Amino acid sequence: MSHETATAIDPEAVAAARAVLPPERQLAIVVEMFGALADPTRVRMLYALTTGELCVRDLALLVGVSESAVSHQLRLLRDRRLVRSRREGTTVYYVLDNHHLPVLFREAEYHADHVRQGPVDRGDPATPETA
Repeated sequence: MSHETATAIDPEAVAAARAVLPPERQLAIVVEMFGALADPTRVRMLYALTTGELCVRDLALLVGVSESAVSHQLRLLRDRRLVRSRREGTTVYYVLDNHHLPVLFREAEYHADHVRQGPVDRGDPATPETA
């Protein structure tokens, strides 16, 4: 049976879940952003930029890769509107272009802490976790 002809077991739950799905364009932007965050070098760079603007050379020193590699990653981040740049003479400085990133990082850190704590006996799936 294909998913187009299948009947939902719980139509109300399906309707509620469908109601929270974002429009396709918004979903595509979310996927692009998470894709950009799926690389440790890019995430290190973005964490560093939460402290303020940095030039390509300083970012390269911080994350331990070449200036060329940093520039390549910054181009991807700029295309996704996560960073923006400004030129001062021959030096290009970058800064976060998305004030939501520090909040997103904090939430991801909370999740990482939760995962590091290990499995929790969740008991009844309808009961919220207290751990």
